[in-house]
Amino acid sequence: MLANPSEALKSELLRAIPNLRAFAVSICGNADRADDLVQEALVKAWDKIDTFQEGTNLKAWLFTILRNAYYSELRKYKRETADVDGEHAARLASNPEQPSHMDFQEMMAALELLPDEQREALLLVGAEGFAYEQAAEICDCAVGTIKSRVNRGRKRLAELMHISEGDAVVDPVTVPPGSISAKL
Repeated sequence: MLANPSEALKSELLRAIPNLRAFAVSICGNADRADDLVQEALVKAWDKIDTFQEGTNLKAWLFTILRNAYYSELRKYKRETADVDGEHAARLASNPEQPSHMDFQEMMAALELLPDEQREALLLVGAEGFAYEQAAEICDCAVGTIKSRVNRGRKRLAELMHISEGDAVVDPVTVPPGSISAKL
């Protein structure tokens, strides 16, 4: 900073304020914002007064500082989104995928431990969506046999996964039809 800015320079800086304010209002369209821009420009100018060459056009220098401050701020605001009540941020949030993915992997490992007949019955009825009658026809056995295999398979799967009645299980919406049998 200049060791001691001249009184003429200080006076010229103060005389430029109304012109700076008018320019600021014209570029931003808001009187309150214009006052903030003028204040910001004056603070920056005072901070860098040592870079100003006395005898050159102070008003042009101040206008340049104000204009640059405005456009810098405009670029910054274009990248930001106003979200006063947090609605936008809430829409951007997503539930973590890891727990359901881990549950699915645990279920797949437990399915591998079931006897073949129980696993086959569970996959046909539970994962593929076949009716008991259709599953019985595919497995070439009685409908009661399929029902029994599915029941025993579900109970054993719950034991292997340490699931008791009422516990949450893998959401069938997140498991596309056919994906379980395709992984086996």
